[in-house]
Amino acid sequence: MGCCIFAAMAAIGPRVALVITWLFTHLVDRAFNGVLLPLLGLILLPWTTLGYVFAYAPVVGVGGIGWIVVLCGLLLDLSSYGGGARARR
Repeated sequence: MGCCIFAAMAAIGPRVALVITWLFTHLVDRAFNGVLLPLLGLILLPWTTLGYVFAYAPVVGVGGIGWIVVLCGLLLDLSSYGGGARARR
């Protein structure tokens, strides 16, 4: 059920999904120490930050398939910036 809710929030937008995840779960606090890095992630790279938050495991960190999730988030972020610049031309 939690994955369905996450997928619905992510479809609305990564920033909304990240804010709701940050407010109602402990996942963001578990993945990051402090608020500066997740706040910058929320503003600059929301898909990457969201992928990192969900791929993070408390003892191990991010490993294996988790890095693929983070990389896919980074590609989504970069494509959204590149697509916007291309559309403006």
